[in-house]
Amino acid sequence: MTIKQFNATYSAHDDRVLFRFNTVEDTEFRFWFTRRVSLFILAATAHLIAKNLEQTHSPEAAKAIVDFSKESIQAEKGGQGTNQVDAYQPANNFPLGADSLLVMDVKCALEKQAHEDVLSLDLVLPGGANINLKMAGQTLHAMCALLNQLREHAAWGRVPQVQNVIAPATPVADMSKKQLFH
Repeated sequence: MTIKQFNATYSAHDDRVLFRFNTVEDTEFRFWFTRRVSLFILAATAHLIAKNLEQTHSPEAAKAIVDFSKESIQAEKGGQGTNQVDAYQPANNFPLGADSLLVMDVKCALEKQAHEDVLSLDLVLPGGANINLKMAGQTLHAMCALLNQLREHAAWGRVPQVQNVIAPATPVADMSKKQLFH
């Protein structure tokens, strides 16, 4: 499953984010992100990227690289006007149904795949099922920029700092009983 587009809107009434994405395979997935889930994704992603960069750079250089990446995404989005190409294109197939599902919890880990660092994002759904998204590069930065923009719009405050207590990723072999989408 290759992500084509993201779309998210803040619902003030529910104090949640309706997050959806479509794929090049003409499928669409819809989720409700709570404040806790949204802030966790932003905090954990920033923390994991910074820690990964610190393996080859000083902590100061790693922070500068992360900040530069954020600024370049914001500048790129600000420089583009919204046009027909940018408009979200709903898909025709809904593997999980057309109703949005509430994300109960999230697990994040960085993985190496084909010489690239990839964020593995497990969205835990009601009943214990999960959806695993793997994102890198522009896709990852675009998702974080979108969530951060909605965080600011919703006035949810600052993204909290993550302490060094993130558990290692669960190997896929151990998740064989859970429903996974890759």
